Amino acid sequence: MSTYHTPIMAQEVLDLLLPERGGTFADGTLGGTGHAQLVLERLPKGSKLYGIDRDGDAIQNAQETLRAYADSFVAIRGNFFNMKELLQKEGVSAIDGALLDLGVSSHQLDEAERGFSYHQEAPLDMRMDTSASFSAYDVVNGYETQELAKIIREYGEERYAGRIAGAIVRERELQPIKTTTRLSEIVCKATPPDKRFAGQHPARRTFQAIRIEVNGELAGLENAIREIQSILRPGGRFCIITFHSLEDRIVKQLFKEWESPCVCPPKSPVCVCGKVPTAKILTKKPLIASEQEQADNPRARSAKLRAIEKLGMTAG
Repeated sequence: MSTYHTPIMAQEVLDLLLPERGGTFADGTLGGTGHAQLVLERLPKGSKLYGIDRDGDAIQNAQETLRAYADSFVAIRGNFFNMKELLQKEGVSAIDGALLDLGVSSHQLDEAERGFSYHQEAPLDMRMDTSASFSAYDVVNGYETQELAKIIREYGEERYAGRIAGAIVRERELQPIKTTTRLSEIVCKATPPDKRFAGQHPARRTFQAIRIEVNGELAGLENAIREIQSILRPGGRFCIITFHSLEDRIVKQLFKEWESPCVCPPKSPVCVCGKVPTAKILTKKPLIASEQEQADNPRARSAKLRAIEKLGMTAG
């Protein structure tokens, strides 16, 4: 197992994805290859797994770690938002299973220079794709107060977003905010004293919000999930692990729409809208990590796993 990243709810993913069925699979968030390696171990001969990630480090690590599976594994650098197009370039038009793990990999969090952590001194970065020009520095030092407050409130679900945004703007007027620890310090001071040490680190939500903004993690997520579902073959399965309530809400609503698309009045004796189910939900409630896994891997605490199985019609 790769030490680059610890896969969350690994057994639950395997039980839902069922790679032993064989066919063509896609891991849209390859990360540290934790899930991918387990899938490859179970793929029968002649099957294929395509692993997609926009992080060049992740692709390089995958090519080295999964060298033994060269006949059944292809690593693709790109964003899963473009999975359909990326797979078409590989000659793949339909798949039998797909996985998305929407969390940041342990490697990205632990590598201080990537600028994701509020615990370690590093330049403000937070880019998943290091070739991108837009970084956390641009958000922190360029966004207006209201814009900053909006993303911290919406993406971080931070109740003190206004106070934090105001503090950031005041501090950057004195000098640019260049490091993670400086930003963390500003956020902590802007948080009411009695809330600073209550539970999670006071900068956690703000850092999460800025990371989501930098990488466009929510912009276009719904459309990306729709596209992936559209290339699933009948009987194909799609698993998604989320770490944020906004992500989970999008997934939940889409899955519900595909399983129960009828828009006829509830008391209507027969369906006249013509909308038929295109998927079956396999997880009536989202699965969460066991207490033991959460104790062993604190990053699993906010994870939720949902899955569907494609029915016999093409999704709209």
